[in-house]
Amino acid sequence: MQQLTSTQNPRVKEVVHLRQSRKRRQLGKFLIDGRRETDRAARCGFPLLEVFFAPDLASEETSAWMQRFYEEYRDRVAFFETSRSIFEKMAYGERDDGVLATARRVEVRLDEMLDALPQGRPHLIGVIEGVEKPGNVGAILRSADGAGVDALIVADPKTDLFNPNTIRASLGTIFSTPVCVASSEETLEELRHRGVKIYAAIVDGAELYTCADFTHSCAIVLGSEAWGLSDAFRVPSVQPIFLPMRGIADSLNVSTTAAILFYEASRQRMAETPPLV
Repeated sequence: MQQLTSTQNPRVKEVVHLRQSRKRRQLGKFLIDGRRETDRAARCGFPLLEVFFAPDLASEETSAWMQRFYEEYRDRVAFFETSRSIFEKMAYGERDDGVLATARRVEVRLDEMLDALPQGRPHLIGVIEGVEKPGNVGAILRSADGAGVDALIVADPKTDLFNPNTIRASLGTIFSTPVCVASSEETLEELRHRGVKIYAAIVDGAELYTCADFTHSCAIVLGSEAWGLSDAFRVPSVQPIFLPMRGIADSLNVSTTAAILFYEASRQRMAETPPLV
C-alpha cells in the first residue's frame, strides 16, 4: 500500500471535498465510509477507485479483512495506508474501523433499470418522492433489500442519492438494490406505460393498506414527511392507501411506513397470501 503522510496531500483534500454534494457531482465520485459498505460495494460490482486504511483504528478482524481485500483488488483499486490523524480528517463522525473508500458515480436511466428487472414474475417497485433526509433514504433502501423489493425510484429527490449518510444508513444495500433518480412525472408515465398498479401512501387515503392487493406488479409510493406527495401522484390512476394511526400523531416516519408497506407486500407474495380484508 502507498503511504499518505500529510493532511495537505491532494488525495486527502479531495476526500474532504467529497463530503459536499456539489463536489461529488463535479468529480463524478462519492465516498463510502466503513468496511462493510466498502466490501458490499466491491462485491456488487461498483467501480471502487481508492481505499484508505488506518491500521491504528482497525481491529484485528478488520486488519485481516483488509489483507484479504487488498490481495483480491490490488490490481483494480489504489490502496493507501494513513495515520489516525489523517484518517480522522477524511472520515465523518465516528468511524472506528479505519476503512474509507471512493467510487465512481454510477447512474442509470429509469427505463434502463426497469428493463433490466427479472422477467416472468410480478415486480414490486418502491418510489420515494422528495424525501429530504439522507438517513431516511438509506433506511428505506435497507428495508427494500430486506423485503425483496425489486427496485427503488427516487423521484424529485431533495438530497443526493450518493450522500455518505445515505450509504451508511443503507448498510451498503444501496449497492445491491437497483435504484435510480427520475422526475415524478417521468416515474408516473413509465409505470403507467408498463401496466404497473400504483399505490400511494396518503394519510387520508381511501383503502387500508392491508386490503390492497400487492401480489401483481405494483409500485408503492411514499412522499416526504414535510410535504407529503405532490399532485403528480394524486390522480385517479393512483390508488391512495393509508396506515391507521391510533394516537395523536397523524403519520409515521417515512422509513417506518416504507418498511411496513414493503413487508406487507412481501407477506402477500409468499405463497400468494391474500390481502387481509
